[in-house]
Amino acid sequence: MVAVFSRFLAFTNRHPIIRGMISYGTIWPTSCIIQQTIAGKTWENYDWMQALRFSLYGSLFTAPTLYAWIRISTIIWPTTNLRTSIRKALVEQMTYGPAALACFYFGMSLMEGRTVEEAKSQVEAKFLPSYKVALCFWPVLQTINFCYIKEKNRVPFVSMCSLVWCCFLAYMHQLEINKNKELALAERKRLLNN
Repeated sequence: MVAVFSRFLAFTNRHPIIRGMISYGTIWPTSCIIQQTIAGKTWENYDWMQALRFSLYGSLFTAPTLYAWIRISTIIWPTTNLRTSIRKALVEQMTYGPAALACFYFGMSLMEGRTVEEAKSQVEAKFLPSYKVALCFWPVLQTINFCYIKEKNRVPFVSMCSLVWCCFLAYMHQLEINKNKELALAERKRLLNN
């Protein structure tokens, strides 16, 4: 067993993108379940398909794109100091961050079976409130990441920070589901009263 673990560890050291994909494939659905627990759900009524969508999206989209961004930023700014780290974090917040956020709402909507138009409306409704929170959250964490974390561990570090961030995204995503349920209930009541 130790030999298998050692080989696996050596493999992920040679291929850090795999380490990031495993991190995101585990942490994102965990944060989805945490958010559902906070919302009052239990083992019997968790939305396991939503957790699976978070896992797939985190591992197959977020981890590779974040890995690419970190590699590109390291090539552009190879120096590791506080000034460069702040610059990287701010550039990320103006480039990768907005794109990743829009892709999240759009992609998760499509994975739920919504139309492209519905996915666009999700992005329009949720992007700005989420981005305002991201501006307070990510620049500080990414400055720490770029300044103090070794490059091979940057994606896993961000994935750990993503546990909190993804709980927020799951909450924002759930807001729309709850709003739709309330609208449907109000419409049924209105039809019954007519």
